[in-house]
Formats: sequence, structure tokens, C-alpha cells
Amino acid sequence: MIDAETLSGYVVVGELGLDGRTAPSPGVLLAALHAGSQEMGLVCPAAQGAEAAWAGQVEVVAAPDLLSLLNHFKGTAALSPPQPGIVESPPRTADLKQVKGQEVAKRALEIAAAGGHNLLMVGPPGAGKSLMASCLPGILPDMTPSEALESSMVASVAGTLEGGRISRARPFRNPHHSASMAALVGGGLKARPGEVSMAHLGVLFLDELPEFQRTVLDSLRQPLETGEVTVARANAHVTFPARVQLIAAMNPCRCGHLGDPALACSRAPRCAADYQAKVSGPLLDRIDLHVEVQAVTAADLVLPPPAEGSAEVAARVAAARAVQTARYAGTSTRTNAEVDGERLEEVAGPDEAGRQLLAQAAAAMKLSARGYTRVLRVARTIADLAGANSVGRVHVAEALSYRRRAPVN
Repeated sequence: MIDAETLSGYVVVGELGLDGRTAPSPGVLLAALHAGSQEMGLVCPAAQGAEAAWAGQVEVVAAPDLLSLLNHFKGTAALSPPQPGIVESPPRTADLKQVKGQEVAKRALEIAAAGGHNLLMVGPPGAGKSLMASCLPGILPDMTPSEALESSMVASVAGTLEGGRISRARPFRNPHHSASMAALVGGGLKARPGEVSMAHLGVLFLDELPEFQRTVLDSLRQPLETGEVTVARANAHVTFPARVQLIAAMNPCRCGHLGDPALACSRAPRCAADYQAKVSGPLLDRIDLHVEVQAVTAADLVLPPPAEGSAEVAARVAAARAVQTARYAGTSTRTNAEVDGERLEEVAGPDEAGRQLLAQAAAAMKLSARGYTRVLRVARTIADLAGANSVGRVHVAEALSYRRRAPVN
């Protein structure tokens, strides 16, 4: 009913019902961006017009049904161009003022936020590990417009970009420890993105880390290293972005009270070795910051709220991120956690005293090449927080203090 030449300049995406109505389908935002790169227009369901409109200078025809589309191209009843969806306000998050004590852990959280580093918190139940993790979105800087669009592309493929609403807040995903490998890294018959991709440019929080299946955890090793995950299926190989910041929390043992004679179980300390061995050494080696969270005492609980909260920490994090943005301008690197190779040595090479300390510690702590590299990255972030142009011995020393000292048996 329509001349084929009329539709030759359009990409058409959507599902068509037997009654002629259009239904949403995943990936419309990506289709709109692709159409724009090919200097073509896009035809999509009306329900996804607001989503497609975020692609910018692309002609979007959002039709509620087939009849409306026919009338539009025949010129009898033109469809109005859709407007981009709303930009959601950042959700309210927990504030660091709610955390009593735990100064070392809060410092590690600040470093992790400033450089995009992975963090593992180990401590007894009720010490505040989950609370501190929930505070992280409140101290991370908002995504840039290009990052928000990149993150929304993943949500579009997953079919979760409802009403074309885009948020500048970084994703925070908190899957349950019963999650399968397909749920965590992606999969299914049509290869949908998993939690690690849904958290792209944001935070993936894994609480009760050893309770996840070991094979599921080990499937994260490649995404954490490369920033992407490839899902192989018989009918397709799909690569999803997965540049995430991993925040993990765990008890030191199954009962959670290792080191407390009054509460520890009768199998301590052997139960700790068995419990921690559920997390593989290679995965732990990919975590930049390891911090022990001490139990909160009654004396800590009666203290007044700390004077410094998320707002003050967020200001320092934003300043450190601004330094990194300027440093890596014109490259694909965004944060210190991503820098590698010669560029890492150039920007994070310590002074002579720091280099000697790092060499001695690498031998004493039996650091792998990956561990050595990650210490340098953390030291660079600590220097950025301090406003230092170069990495010194004091920055290296603090970075080493957050490194895991012995392999899990």
C-alpha cells in the first residue's frame, strides 16, 4: 500500500499485533542511534517514541497502529514527532552520617568512589557493610550526558527503559546471592544483558559474597578485567558493555563472629578458611581495596552523628574525578581504575622512595602482576584526593594497606 522507495530511508523496529496495533520491542534506542549514523529515519511503536527521541537529529515516526502509519506516509494524517522522555531526579540514598565509627572503611569507600575501584568489606554481621555500600551512590558523581545515553542503551536492550525516562544517577544493582550465571552475566534464548551489564558505568553490589555459587562468581572475572561480557549462544554471539565498580561484602566465616570467643562457633578458625575458600583467589586479586570492618560497639552507637557526611565526601570525590577527566581527555579511559600499560606508568609511577617500598612489598606480599598494577592505580587515586601531582611513598603505603595480604586457603 506504500511505495517501497518511500520506506527505503527508514529503519523499522517493533512488534505488530494481529489487530494492527504496534507493541514495544527491546533495543529501540540503539536502532534510533544506528538510523542516525546511516542518515535514515526510524519507525517504531508509539510507546517507545520518547525513548527513540533521545537519539537526537533522527526523524522518528512513532505509530500506535498500522493504520496511523499508513495515513502518515500517505499524507492524510501526519503523526507528531515524539519528545524525549523525562530526566529522572536522582533517588535519595543513605548518608554517611548514619554510619557510626568505621573510619577506615569510610576512607576506603571514598577512595573507591574517587577512582572507580573495586572494594571488598569483610566484617561481622551488623557492622554496617551493607549500609556503607548503600551510601556509595550518594558520593559518586552523576553521569555525563554521553554516559547516561550509554547506560540507557543497555536498559533499552533489556527492555527496561519505560517511557523513555533517562537518569543521570549511576546504576546500583544488588542481585540476590541465589542469582544464576545467566542472571548475573547475561544469557537466555535471546541473549539479554545480565546484572553486570545493567550496572554498566555504575555499581554492582554483591552482599554475602561467598553465598553466591563459585562458578557464578568466577564468570565475573573476564568482565571485571575487560569491561565487557560476551554471551555465546548457538544462534548468536553478543557482546554487552560491563564497565562496573564491584562492591562486595562478606562475613569472615559462616557464623560471622570469628575472633570473638563469646560468639564464635566451635569450628573456628577452620570454618573461616572453608568459608572464604568459596571465593577464588583470581577473583579476589581483581579487587583493589580489601578492608576489615570491625564490630560496632555500644560506645560507638551512643556517639553523636559524624560532622562529615556524604555531601562533604562527594565534593572531594568530584574534585578527584575532575582531575582524572582532564588527565585522560581524548582517550577511552575514564578513571584511574581503567588506566593500563605505559600510560599507567606515566601517570602513576611513584617517586624513588615509593618505588622502593612497592618493590619490597611486592616481594613480601607475593603480589601478582595484576596486584602490582592495581596498587599503582589506587595510589594514583589517593594522590588525586590529596591534590598531589605525583605519587609519593605515603600514597603507595596507604594503597598497600588495603591489599589482601595472604591468599585464601
